[in-house]
Amino acid sequence: MNAKELHYTMPAEWTTHERTFISWPVQASMVYPEDHLTVTQGYADLVHAIAEFEPVTVIVNPADAEQVKAKITASNVDFLVIEHNDAWFRDNGPTFLLNGQQQLAAVNWKFNAWGGKYSPWDLDDAVAPQVLEHYGVKRLDAPLVMEGGSIHVDGEGTLLTTEECLLNTNRNPELSREQIEEHVKNFVNVDTIIWLKRGLDGDETDGHVDNIACFAAPGRIILQVCNDPADENYAITQENLSILRQTTDAKGRSFEIIEIEQPPKTFFEEQRLTLSYLNFYFVNGGIILPVFGGTAEATDREAIRVLSETFPDRRIRTINGMSIIKEGGNVHCTTQQMPAGTRG
Repeated sequence: MNAKELHYTMPAEWTTHERTFISWPVQASMVYPEDHLTVTQGYADLVHAIAEFEPVTVIVNPADAEQVKAKITASNVDFLVIEHNDAWFRDNGPTFLLNGQQQLAAVNWKFNAWGGKYSPWDLDDAVAPQVLEHYGVKRLDAPLVMEGGSIHVDGEGTLLTTEECLLNTNRNPELSREQIEEHVKNFVNVDTIIWLKRGLDGDETDGHVDNIACFAAPGRIILQVCNDPADENYAITQENLSILRQTTDAKGRSFEIIEIEQPPKTFFEEQRLTLSYLNFYFVNGGIILPVFGGTAEATDREAIRVLSETFPDRRIRTINGMSIIKEGGNVHCTTQQMPAGTRG
């Protein structure tokens, strides 16, 4: 059975949360294990920032549990001991759903570490079922490899994604585009999928949408743009802008598009860092926004201004976006929301 058959749907991220989940980093799986102290401090800062708005559950490996508990001091944070390989819970965690009676369920996707890039991933693929069992949430198993960072929904039948990721042969090589689209529509219960072409230059997730575009409300999309024709992101973001200007949502609405200028191009060694203001995260009454400082100070200020004007009823809580970015992601990638609802 899937969400559509059972009349569940994936709510928009701004729907009231019961809590946020985060997985704690695992030093052995880090790209730069020597940065473990910096990265874990970044995670601790993020947990405390989210806890200003709502409860947080930190998923920890057994060997790390006592150390992590000593590092987190907020009163509305709890800890769930589950073995895992890596720390990007947006991508290997469940996607939560609600029905008309505000009852919870969740999709358990297959996970293969972004197309087999990081081995092993068996523990990560087994995390979502354990979380759902712990919280007593109905589980719907999807026959699809997919990460939560590759989709955004408006809560009214429209989903945003990229062809670069969802149609990548390193995820579901045996499935056609039509089959993938059918599975996605059935398991999050949407009517319309908007296919952007590519994600940001250098994004090792193969173009997750949560770095380039998201819904601000039904009929409104925030898009990170690049205005420098010499930058690889110029063609990518201009193409995405063109697609969105020519499409409509599940209700037949044209989109109001809110543009945010990207941070300046930044490298670590030979690798471009995937800096994105769109990797922010909705919390109850606020937004957790990564900012980057240094050469990005001007674009940081502009991103804060745009989001403050777009969400006047939310507090924009900034956090150092450089602390974990070398590992390949940022605030949104680390988090997963459980909407407020009933179970059982």
